[in-house]
Amino acid sequence: MAIRDSLLQELEQESRATRRLLERVPDAQLGWKPHDKSMSLGQLALHVATTPGGVAELASHDSKETRSADFVQPAAKTAAELVPALEESLAKAKAIVGSMDDATMGQTWTLKHDGQTVMAIPRAAVLRMIMLNHWYHHRGQLSVYLRQLNVPIPSIYGPSADENPFRVEAVAAV
Repeated sequence: MAIRDSLLQELEQESRATRRLLERVPDAQLGWKPHDKSMSLGQLALHVATTPGGVAELASHDSKETRSADFVQPAAKTAAELVPALEESLAKAKAIVGSMDDATMGQTWTLKHDGQTVMAIPRAAVLRMIMLNHWYHHRGQLSVYLRQLNVPIPSIYGPSADENPFRVEAVAAV
């Protein structure tokens, strides 16, 4: 199996849980933050929605140069834009990753900050670590935000306190 096929299969599988979580983001709470230093719910949810396509785009280039200017994470203006943003992001990621062969995946990708190399790793590692693992990290944060707002949490890898996909009535509904 080619590296891209494994990444694309995982991206497709994980997108289902991400979509279910984004569908539950309450429009009225987009400005809510659990702490002053935290992203708002709208910022975090949009970040979760756009990570796959954004990171795949970064990985399609040989390097990325960043500057010391503060990065500002944009926020969703409405909850209704989150699932379409995810779908667009997934389509972009699938197209970019799908175009890469194993040789391309093995090429070194470099991140520089103010001219200094911060990271130099194979492109496949960028996609694994940042497109996928980073995405899961923020999806987990989003589930905690939603729990704190008393929003029912969907099943992600198994039962949540609110949803059990293994109950007979849940399986019959599928």
